[in-house]
Amino acid sequence: PTMSRSFFFFRKTLVTMSAARRSRLSTKRKFVADGVFYAELNELLTSELAEDGYAGVEVRTTPHRTEIIIRATRTQNVLGEKGQRIRELTSVVQKRFDFADGAVELYAERVSNRGLCAQAQAESLKFKLLGGLAVRRACYGVVRFVMEAEAKGCEVIVTGKLRGQRAKAMKFGDGYMIKTGHAGQVYTDTAVRHVMMRQGVIGIRVAIMLPHDPKGQRGPKIPLDDVVTIMEPKEEVSPETLLAQQAAAAAHAAAMAAAATAPAAPPAMPEDPNVAAGF
Repeated sequence: PTMSRSFFFFRKTLVTMSAARRSRLSTKRKFVADGVFYAELNELLTSELAEDGYAGVEVRTTPHRTEIIIRATRTQNVLGEKGQRIRELTSVVQKRFDFADGAVELYAERVSNRGLCAQAQAESLKFKLLGGLAVRRACYGVVRFVMEAEAKGCEVIVTGKLRGQRAKAMKFGDGYMIKTGHAGQVYTDTAVRHVMMRQGVIGIRVAIMLPHDPKGQRGPKIPLDDVVTIMEPKEEVSPETLLAQQAAAAAHAAAMAAAATAPAAPPAMPEDPNVAAGF
């Protein structure tokens, strides 16, 4: 009871905290508050925009206002007719987290390639299962769609009461997948969803191995550690040409040194003006 009471007090403090007071928090409390804010905001948008291809949210904090960028596959549905839906979401976020008027702005950003977005594919698989499609057919369809989007690899795991009363897990995969190390964190996009079926809850996990992109648009800029690039060899110079170039350079240096050490010519005597006049 004491722990729940203290957590409720901490949660109430977070809710009633304004943006101006948030800047005066200690570093530890600020990180905790930002994490709770992001988690609750992500949960709200996931439940509200599930049918519109919600694919994540990004929070950018500036000194004047907080910008929230919603990534989705169907941005027109997120904006609504004449921007009505995005204004309603802005009002809900402003009242829920006690922002001042004009201190928070919501924007919608289209996902450039939804085949490389794990959250969009997890939502797609969720609605396929809710629609009554067979598990194997739905999962293989997602894997094929992801691999056609030029992903390096894809893995779909479905767990729960898939057939009968016995719960089990089914794994579908294709391509190349790194799960450990720094490359696993950078190159792998993962999403988890829960499907409320009639026979129980089914868990979905979609992991996509992104391709390497030097521009950083379709995938990470950082190349993989085990990728070896063999460069074209430089054109080798023949020994005779190299010796001739060295001899020419030595001769040129000797000529410059000789010109520097040669005695200077005496200065010319000025002409006598009387002699020039004929006297």
